[in-house]
Amino acid sequence: MLEDPGPIVRWSLPLVRVVSDLSSAATLGLLVLAAFLVPERRTTERRIQASRLAAVTGVIWFVSAALGVLFTFASLAGLRLGDPELGRQFLTFVWSLETTRVLSISTAVAFVVTLGAMLARTRAAFAWLAAITLAGIAIVALTGHAAGSASHEDAVNSLGVHLIGVSAWAGGLIAIALMAPRIRQDLSATVGRYSVLAGWAYAAVAVTGLQQAWIRLGSFANLDTAYGAMLVAKAVILVALGVIGWQQRRKVIASIGKGGNGFARLVLLELGLMGAAFGLGAVLGRTPPPEPEGELEGSTVLEITGFPDPGPMAAADWLTAWRPNWLMLSIAVVAIGLYAAGVIRLGRRGDSWPVHRTVLWTLGWLAFIWATSGAPDIWGRVLFSVHMVMHMIVAMVVPLLLVPAAPITLALRALTARPDRTWGPRELILQVVQSRAMKVLANPVVAAVLFFGSLAAFYWSPLFELSLSTHTGHLLMIAHFFLTGYMFTWVLIGIDPGPVKWSPPMLLLILFATISFHAFFGVALTGAQFVLAPGFFEQINLPWGPQLLDDQEKAGEIAWGFGEAPTLILAILVALQWFKRDRQETVRLDRQADRDDDAALRAYNDRLKRLGDEGREKEA
Repeated sequence: MLEDPGPIVRWSLPLVRVVSDLSSAATLGLLVLAAFLVPERRTTERRIQASRLAAVTGVIWFVSAALGVLFTFASLAGLRLGDPELGRQFLTFVWSLETTRVLSISTAVAFVVTLGAMLARTRAAFAWLAAITLAGIAIVALTGHAAGSASHEDAVNSLGVHLIGVSAWAGGLIAIALMAPRIRQDLSATVGRYSVLAGWAYAAVAVTGLQQAWIRLGSFANLDTAYGAMLVAKAVILVALGVIGWQQRRKVIASIGKGGNGFARLVLLELGLMGAAFGLGAVLGRTPPPEPEGELEGSTVLEITGFPDPGPMAAADWLTAWRPNWLMLSIAVVAIGLYAAGVIRLGRRGDSWPVHRTVLWTLGWLAFIWATSGAPDIWGRVLFSVHMVMHMIVAMVVPLLLVPAAPITLALRALTARPDRTWGPRELILQVVQSRAMKVLANPVVAAVLFFGSLAAFYWSPLFELSLSTHTGHLLMIAHFFLTGYMFTWVLIGIDPGPVKWSPPMLLLILFATISFHAFFGVALTGAQFVLAPGFFEQINLPWGPQLLDDQEKAGEIAWGFGEAPTLILAILVALQWFKRDRQETVRLDRQADRDDDAALRAYNDRLKRLGDEGREKEA
């Protein structure tokens, strides 16, 4: 039993957490405002002003976060602030405890963002700082309730999305309130754009809030506990904020600039309710939930992976087994929904969109869902061979379906351009595809090196074991497989706008060279006489599983053989594009010849004639 850290730590920790949450949200909101929401005029410097305000809130975030690390460590160690042991133990163990390590990383992010906000002057810099701020906020999810329970992944994922949604929602409103005197005549446009962002954030907060409540409560019977009562209070506040947000969208935005103080009253009411929600969240973070944590005791598989031992795999399990990964499932559903919304928008204005592209897009994300929520993920957590199946699907099959669907082209056609030189979704997409970084990444050689080189580096390094034993490692692994596979496929057969493509013969050369290295990787894995990620596979020691080297050999065979069909399809598609490009060039030259009476051919013939005449003159 740990000793009481004292009233200062006990009462200050929730307060520091509220200040840290609000200041991080304000920092995010101001940076988002500067990068994407506020119009700029020739006589204004609103983006710079918002960034400098973000530096001020960033200082508050950094200081409160640093105090939060100290108070959290004191609470975990049971040491009072005046205890001389606190400083020594803090320096020795602060990085050893997962909770204080995560909070320390978030504090470091606060410092980097604050320094960047002091120096940044461009929209791109503001956008990058906003993304870094999101990472610093989301990582705190690793310290939440149930992060160590059997619902670990669902709890961390939903809490991370919840924190991002709350921070974007509350932070945007705080930013508008702080910047309102400087925005003035463009307040209506800024609030309208924020309202769209707030709508998405509200949906994310509502869905993940319900999921979090269920994970922590365990059953409806626990609603009559103190923890359940506070969750109900948060739910009531959430509903109230939703109603107020709807009223804002319907009435207040239209009334801005017409006099009255309706917007000010609305902001004060929303911020008051949000402050209450943040306070309840801080108290909940210090209150043990009715559903006990730490329920990972049992098999070694459960303790290490957070999931029960799936047992031997039957043939039917490839199609029938199902364990939803709600984050990946949500990403896929949102991607399909947004694509469908774009197609519908084009149809309503009379534009057509090829049906086969919509089909390919849907099939690609369905394959992604199966790979991350079906048998490849369930048994891929404990069997190298099944893990390799998941890898090949995410990195090779899914991109092969998604890239020909041309999502960027659809987005650029469906999204509305902003006339005031601010960055909306369409402008952001254009900035990304036309950026210098994209020119480097879309270089076929670079894309091929990332696709294959990272494959070898991943499996022959500790990264493989981290992806099997940690949630963060698993998420980063899937993201990396998907992005490198998508980029490699896109530089070969992509039809979306972007950097200038190389000639088809060079693309085919790079394709076959890359797949040759890929096959070499499979052969090397097949013949390896040592177990990769031994700390993981030897520790779980599946009683029903195959010999580790036998399963690893099977994984190598899958990596070697799985690439043949996608490679053949890619080669055919590159060849077809080559043929199509030549045909288009032939048609263009024929039309040019019709317009100028074959001037190019006549000039060429005249040149040959002159050369012949000059040759005869020299002979004479």
